[in-house]
Amino acid sequence: MTVDAAEPGRDFIRDIVQADLDAKRHTAVVTRFPPEPNGYLHIGHAKSICLNFGIAAEFGGRCHLRFDDTNPAKEEQEYIDAIEHDVRWLGFDWGEHLYHASDYFDQIYAWAEHLIQAGKAYVDDQTPDEMRAARGTLTEPGRNSPFRDRAVAENLDLFRRMKAGEFPNGARVLRAKIDMAAGNINLRDPAIYRIVHAAHPRTGTSWCIYPTYDFAHGQSDAIEHITHSICTLEFEDHKPLYEWFLENLPVPSKPRQYEFARLNITYTVLSKRMLTQFVRDGHVTGWDDPRMPTLAGIRRRGVPAAALRDFVGRIGVARANSTVDVAMFDACVRELLNKTASRYMAVLRPLKVVIENYPDGQVEQLDAVNNPEDPAAGTRQVPFAREIYVERDDFMENPPKKFYRLAPGKEVRLRYAYFITCREIVKDANGEVTELRCTYDPASRGGNSPDGRKVQATLHWVSASHGVTCDVRVYNPLFTRPDPGAAGDIIADLNPNSLEVLKDVVIEPALVNVGPEPVQFERQGYFCRDADSTDTRLVFNRTVGLRDTWAKVQAGG
Repeated sequence: MTVDAAEPGRDFIRDIVQADLDAKRHTAVVTRFPPEPNGYLHIGHAKSICLNFGIAAEFGGRCHLRFDDTNPAKEEQEYIDAIEHDVRWLGFDWGEHLYHASDYFDQIYAWAEHLIQAGKAYVDDQTPDEMRAARGTLTEPGRNSPFRDRAVAENLDLFRRMKAGEFPNGARVLRAKIDMAAGNINLRDPAIYRIVHAAHPRTGTSWCIYPTYDFAHGQSDAIEHITHSICTLEFEDHKPLYEWFLENLPVPSKPRQYEFARLNITYTVLSKRMLTQFVRDGHVTGWDDPRMPTLAGIRRRGVPAAALRDFVGRIGVARANSTVDVAMFDACVRELLNKTASRYMAVLRPLKVVIENYPDGQVEQLDAVNNPEDPAAGTRQVPFAREIYVERDDFMENPPKKFYRLAPGKEVRLRYAYFITCREIVKDANGEVTELRCTYDPASRGGNSPDGRKVQATLHWVSASHGVTCDVRVYNPLFTRPDPGAAGDIIADLNPNSLEVLKDVVIEPALVNVGPEPVQFERQGYFCRDADSTDTRLVFNRTVGLRDTWAKVQAGG
C-alpha cells in the first residue's frame, strides 16, 4: 500500500524539482531509492525513502526501487528480501519499477570498453597498496601509474581476459583515465572494474568482474531516465565523477545529482559497517534486535511506520549536516501511540497486596477504559479479587516527603477499583518486603471518593488469581554517550544496560489475546508482543516509555 501524499513541506530539493518542471526541463519527475543489498536498512535510509518516494508522489511522477548490487562478496538474498519488506512496511510501493544494477551489467561492460577504445580507461597491474600510495593526498598530487599509457589494443585484450576469468582477485583493475593531479581525489584515475570471483545473488557465476559503485550508479540512473538523483552529502565529492562518466559515455539521459544532509541521531550509530560488526560480534541478537536502528529492529520494537514517517517529516530536508536528539524520535512515537494504543494494566515488578476486609473468594468485573483519547475504543472488564499485585516501586516503607504512593498508613486509589490503605508489612527472613496487608473502602467502588476526600496517587494493579505471567524486555539506548565513538573506542561506549529482561511480569488476562500492534501498559509505557512469544509464554518489548515524574524528583528535577 502506498501512503497518501501529505501536504509537502517546502525544502530546497522540492524547490529544485518545481523549478525544473516550471522551466519544462522535464515533463515528468523520476526518482529512485538505490540501496546496496549488503545489510539491512536503517532509520537514516527512511529519510531517503520518504524523500524520494514522497517527491515522486507529490509531483505526479514515479520512484524506482533499484538495488545497486555491484559487490557480490557482501550481498545476500536475505538483504534483498529485507529491503523490499522494509520499504513496503514504511508505506511505499514501487509498482512495476523494481530494478537492479545487475540488469545492466552487459551495457555497463560495453561502456567500459567504450572508454578503453576512446583512450579514457586502462588496465592497471599495480597492487592495491601501490595504487593507494600513488594516489596522493589532499595537498599533494598523485603519480601516474606505470601502466597508464598502455595501448588501446592491449587494454582491451587484458580487460576481456579479466572478464574471461584468467586472473585472480586483485591482480588487475580497470581505471578511468582522468587526472592524477585533480584537486578532487575521486577524479584521480578511479577504479571502475575489479576482479571478484564470487557468486552473485542474481547472476550467479556469469561474471567474475564487477563495476564499482561509482561506475554503475550514474549509468544505471541514466538508463532508467532518472531526472533527480537525490543522495546524501557524503556523495557530494563524488558528483564530479558522476558527471564525468555521463559526459564521456553515450548514455540515453543526463540525470542531475542533488545532495541533502544525512540523518544523525544522538546515542545512535548509522554506519552499516559498524552495524554489521555489532551483529557479527554478538553485541546484539541480530539485524532485527530492537536496540538496532534498523527498520527491522524499529518495527520489532513496535514503532508504527506512521510515527517514523512523521519523524522524518518533522526533521525536514537541509543542506548542512546536524544531529537530531533521539528524544524527538521517541516523542513522535509516543504522540502517535497515545492516540491509537489500547490501555492495559501490567505489573512489571510485582508486590503482593492482600485486602484483608475484601470478601474471600469474591471476584468483581470492573469496567476499564480502553483509550481515553478515543471514546470509540470502548471499555473492557478487568477482574478484581482479594489478592492483587502492585508495582514494587509503588511502595516505600520510609517514604520521603513527596512520595505519594503506598506507604504504611497511606491511602491510594486503585485504578477503576477502590481506595486502599496500607496497614501492615510482611517481610522475609532477609528483611525484604514480600507482602502488604491493606484494607479497602467498599464505598469507593470504581475509584470514586464517597465523601469527597482526596488521595494523591492512583496505582495500576492486576488480580493475583487472574493475572498471566510473561517476560518483558526493556530496551534502552545501545550507547552510553550521545556521540558514540567520539572518544575513539565505539565498543567501549556500548551500554551494558541496554537490555533488561523482566521475568514473571503479571499482566491482566485480556493481554493474552492482543496482536502485534503496540499497547500501553498504564503508567509504564508502550509495549508490543514479540515474535518470540509462544502459546505458553508471552514476551513483550518496550517500544517507548512514559514520562516518570518520580524519576524527575529523584534526579532533583
